[in-house]
Amino acid sequence: MASGRRVRTVEFSRDRVNVFFHILTACNLSCRHCYINPKEHGTQTLPIETIRTWMDLFSRRKSSANIIFLGGEPTLHPDLAFAVRHARRTGYQSVTIDTNGFLFHDILDRITPDDVDAISFSLDGAQAQTNDALRGEGSFAAVMRGIRQSVSRGFGTSVIFTASTANIQELSKMPALLHTLGVHRFFIQVVGLRGNSASGKVTAQAGAATWLDCVPKVAAEAADLGLTVTYPKVYLDPNEPFECAGRVADNVFIFPNGRVYRCPLCEDYPLHSLEIVDNRLQERPGITERELFELDIPEGCVMNRLIQPGNIRYGADGKPLHRIACCMLKREIVA
Repeated sequence: MASGRRVRTVEFSRDRVNVFFHILTACNLSCRHCYINPKEHGTQTLPIETIRTWMDLFSRRKSSANIIFLGGEPTLHPDLAFAVRHARRTGYQSVTIDTNGFLFHDILDRITPDDVDAISFSLDGAQAQTNDALRGEGSFAAVMRGIRQSVSRGFGTSVIFTASTANIQELSKMPALLHTLGVHRFFIQVVGLRGNSASGKVTAQAGAATWLDCVPKVAAEAADLGLTVTYPKVYLDPNEPFECAGRVADNVFIFPNGRVYRCPLCEDYPLHSLEIVDNRLQERPGITERELFELDIPEGCVMNRLIQPGNIRYGADGKPLHRIACCMLKREIVA
């Protein structure tokens, strides 16, 4: 390990709520691995009055609250800047915009680095050929332009790389590229088999051997270049206990139709444990994800076993070779 590099597992917290707010589902791209499912998530673009009201439902839920604005493509919303400033005023500790890089409505002209903690760009390849095959022609040029604009204007700038069998071979080229661009943080994600990826025909998850051989090593290389790197644990160590974020943390994934999930793996199904009706948050009766959180199985994550079991391998004794971690369990490396 390089001198001074700090590696930790990001602990779940009961005292903090993380709000992943999909303020619309519309997007200018049609990514092959997009997880948005309009049938289950709605097709609405929420008006700013509703966005403010729904944000207020969660800003006082715990002593600390963080919000990530998502879509679709959130910068397509004409009032995103107002939503960002409302989040600041109502006490959200951190505010992030996740974007594909096209930065509609001149969003960088309408907010300042004091309004947001980070603008996080989706970039799924170190070259246009790889990225555009997944995200659409011209998307690489757009996101590179957006990253450079964000960095030059002093915004906290991060990049999200969604790793799959279609692009994991290019992950090793990302640290040097991001370092050159002046990016501060690097998030490596595993593709979820939801939305467009659910069929497994266009993108698939990398196997355990590939993931374990590649991702931690690339993360360490990026940290050595000065980036803070976060990636999902995915495969638990033999003696590492399994914890479900649904039991011990407070993460909410809000969609325009009012569904509020606690687990992102459930988002293709009407398993949401909460919903917003008439601008009031209420619990749904079972069976929902809430009841499934309480199950203990040898494979680790129940949702993974039900929804995307292809990443589980068994030994001759019938026991899983690896238990699958909660998808919200992250490793972080800081230079």
